[in-house]
Amino acid sequence: MTFRSVLFGSLVAILGTASAVPTLAAGGPTGQERAEAAGKGLIGSPAPRMVLKTIDGQQIDLGSLYGKQAVYLKFWATWCVPCREQMPHFERTFESAGPDLAVIAINAGFNDSLEDVQTYRTKLGIKMPIVIDDGKLGEAFNLRVTPQHIIIGRDGRIQYVGHLANDQLDAALVAARTASPSGAATGNAAVAADAHEYKVGDRLPQLAVTTLDGQQFQFRSPQVKQRTVLVFLSPWCESYLATSRPGLAADCREMREKADALAGKLDARWLGVASGLWASRSELAAYRDQHKVTIPLTLDDSGELFRQFRVMTVPTVLVADEHGKIIRRLEGHAADAPSALEGAVGAARKL
Repeated sequence: MTFRSVLFGSLVAILGTASAVPTLAAGGPTGQERAEAAGKGLIGSPAPRMVLKTIDGQQIDLGSLYGKQAVYLKFWATWCVPCREQMPHFERTFESAGPDLAVIAINAGFNDSLEDVQTYRTKLGIKMPIVIDDGKLGEAFNLRVTPQHIIIGRDGRIQYVGHLANDQLDAALVAARTASPSGAATGNAAVAADAHEYKVGDRLPQLAVTTLDGQQFQFRSPQVKQRTVLVFLSPWCESYLATSRPGLAADCREMREKADALAGKLDARWLGVASGLWASRSELAAYRDQHKVTIPLTLDDSGELFRQFRVMTVPTVLVADEHGKIIRRLEGHAADAPSALEGAVGAARKL
């Protein structure tokens, strides 16, 4: 069975039943507009020099490619409809790349496990190297949508950021491969440092975020005498994944309902932290209004909070005690996560 026939069968199973764009707010930006906005500060700048590890254990040193090859990175996810639609184009590009272009598939590492990626690769017959991002690449390239195409010229500078597999992408690929590598960028682009990742047993960081309603939420403060509950979410999880990942969509819905119910009766501080992938403030506000969410919400548009707390799937809930020490972590794929939430927070009931 050919790659194209396998892909066609997969698309038939999902197209028409799931929106191609996970969005809630009417008239929101398109995928291409989001990608172009993400790339505004990147175009022309030196690409990060990072060492990647594929799911097969191979290492790819991006910095060693600059000055020799153009590089095409495509961020994608197994649950993403346009990613599947564009896969034939991506595969053809890889197969015809030649020695002057490196083509690498970057799984966004969001709501995808290694098993999910391996199964997807086998089903579609994908041959190009695949890397699962730990958040550093997404932060370095301002990941905002899937797919998000990054093209780095032979001079080591970022030349194109986009979402669609169209003539504009093809032209950028040609330009990146034909451009002279002379004057290759020698600067080292800013790369997310290996900052501390907060886990069970650690204390929450001393930082503050602004909620949708303009209030400041302090993660840890001497004045805080309550437990703190951080609910990591995506505003499109319940709707967009209802067909392709019904179990995950149900986890998102159940956690939202349980969190809202418990927030009204338990003595704890609550904050919903929304991923900035495929989400804007207006779309998060639409999600809040549609579902009548009562806990305060903030948009992690840079992905910094998701990365600091090593959140790779939604919903994920962290519970910290009165002193800011993280005492429990619950992830939505655990069948008992919604019911376990009350037990984790319930030690501080309202009188």
